This record gives sequence, C-alpha cells and structure tokens, in this order.
Amino acid sequence: MNKSIKYRLYPTKEQTTKFIQTFGCCRKIWNLMLSDKIDYYKVNKKSLQTTPAQYKKDYPFLKEVDSLALANVQMHLQTAYANFFRNRRVGFPKFKSAKTSRKTYTTNNQNGTVTLLDNAIKLPKIGKVKAVIHKKPDISWVLKSATISQDSDGKFYASVLFTYEEDIQKIKQIGNVIGLDYKSDGLYADSNGQICGSPKYYRKSQKKLAKLQRQLSRKQKCSNNRNKARIKVARLQKHISNQRLDFLHKKSTEIANQYDVVCVETLDMKSMSNKGFGNGKATLDNGYGLFLCFLEYKLKDRGKYFIKVDKWFPSSQTCCKCGSKHKLLLSDRIYKCECGNVMDRDHNAAINILNEGLKQIA
Repeated sequence: MNKSIKYRLYPTKEQTTKFIQTFGCCRKIWNLMLSDKIDYYKVNKKSLQTTPAQYKKDYPFLKEVDSLALANVQMHLQTAYANFFRNRRVGFPKFKSAKTSRKTYTTNNQNGTVTLLDNAIKLPKIGKVKAVIHKKPDISWVLKSATISQDSDGKFYASVLFTYEEDIQKIKQIGNVIGLDYKSDGLYADSNGQICGSPKYYRKSQKKLAKLQRQLSRKQKCSNNRNKARIKVARLQKHISNQRLDFLHKKSTEIANQYDVVCVETLDMKSMSNKGFGNGKATLDNGYGLFLCFLEYKLKDRGKYFIKVDKWFPSSQTCCKCGSKHKLLLSDRIYKCECGNVMDRDHNAAINILNEGLKQIA
C-alpha cells in the first residue's frame, strides 16, 4: 500500500531559486522530448525512445538540477504518450507553458537522498529545507519519493510518498450503519433524517474575489503591480479551498469514527454541475465528490465498509416503506406515496441507498 503526506516547506532564497530552476528544467525536457517524438513519428510512423541525458550536451544547465527529477519527466511523458495510442479519448500530450503549467517535480529516494527530519526535509541538490512536520509516518513505512510543488500563491509543498504492508482487517461485528444521499442545496441528507448543510465558502467570498479580480484586470501586463494583484487573488482562492478542505475532512472523520458501514450513491459531479441544471457553482462549492473520496479512505484505514450503490438505482423514486415507484420532478422536494408515507425526498432516498447497500454486504 502507498500513502503520501503533504508538508509545507519554507525554503531560503537560494533554495527557492533552485526549486524554480528545477521546475524550468523539467518543463524544458518535457517540451524537447515531446517535440522530437512528434517529428520522428511524422517521418517513421514509430515511437521514439528519448532520455534526458542526450540533451545535456546542447543544454548544459540541465546538469545543475536533480537528474532523477528529469528521469521522472521522461517516465511521465512516456506514459502519457502510450496512453494516447491505447485510447485516443485520453488526449495527446501537450507542451508545457511557463505561465500556465503547474510547477512541480518528483525525485526518488536512493539510499537516503530524501530524508524526513524533525523540522526539515532533505532533498537532493537542495539540501535540508525547513518544513512543518505535522505528522510522522510509522516506523515500518518506507520512504519512496517526494513531489515538490509550488502553488499559485507562491507557497511550496512536499508530498512524501511512503509504502507499507497492508495489515488492516475488516471489522467482524457491524454496529452503526448509515446511508447518505447528495443534497443539492447542502452537502448530504442521511438515513437518520439529519441534514448536513454546506458552509458555501465560495459564495461568502465571491464579492471580495470579484473585487480583487477587477483590480487585477486593470493592471498593466507584465508589471510588478499586476503580479502583486495576481498573488492577492491566488491567496484568496487558496483560502477558500483550505476552508472547504478543513470542513470536509472534519465531517468525513466524524462519520468514519461513528459508523461501521456507510452507503452512498455513485454520482458524476462534473456532469451535474453543467449549465443545464443551473447550479454549477453550488455543486462545485460543496465538494461532495471530494467528501466521498475522504470518506472512502478513512473508512478503509479503520477496517470499515464503504458501499457504493449504482447511480441508476431509483433511490429517489422508490418508497422506502412499501417499495412502490413514483416519478418525481427535480422541483418535487416532498415524497408522497399511496401507502401514507410522506417525507423529505432526500431522506427517503438515503434510506433506500442504505437498504440497497446492506444487500451488497449480505
């Protein structure tokens, strides 16, 4: 099993310069190898095998950065190139832009070249970088690699990957169970009748964000003032993201600690946020898809059950009391049945999801 822990880095000016140089070299190698692959395929109709070493003679600055970072770029490009010919819908690899491409690189641990210390992380060609080690791995975990990244607001992070043997056993006695149904004006409604609302962090900061974006649009391009305005926008967007992540982590941890079985419905949140529904901002702001990802791995770590019910299961149209089906519109928020069952639409769906999920366990 693999698990990564993300740490905040506080590099010095020299280390920051080295990080930026490595980002640029990785981007350069990607573009060079991709260009050669395209030209070679046009002539020979075959795939060209390239390595970073063959470019170091023409570009000596590539020797100044971590060679494993360049080697990982080669592997990533080869995987993306092969995936395109395996399935054209994946898309062809694109050239990386200095302005829009994500600033990141990955280096592997070879005989302690990447080491986790008490208040720092040792990296090849960089040295010891000050970091906040908020969580330490178990003694049995083996450090495999580290991915260094820089966000748009200028902060640096290191995602350290560990591997370990999985020894988690599923619980034998099932106690508390719950079913969750997505709620368009909140986060979810559960089978117990409780509703979890969404804090709507993006909505709360939307006016402030729009003001900063207007200020950014008025700045002269390539000026220092424009860069300062861009950083302000990036920091606010990152703050909104951190607020959402904090809420989702706390809520998913609460459920994972309280319940042994959680049944959910598999939904395509990207499709649900299209213009046809008219609620794209609300759908993306509550982060329900990310919430399910958190819930899944936290339940797995505790040896508990995370059951997925097919999205085509008619949970909203089926009566949880008698089992009869009724067609409902999206505007119908109350479920009414001939058997006398009158309840909230999402509460009824959550009970049906729970019952269907328990059948899968049985």
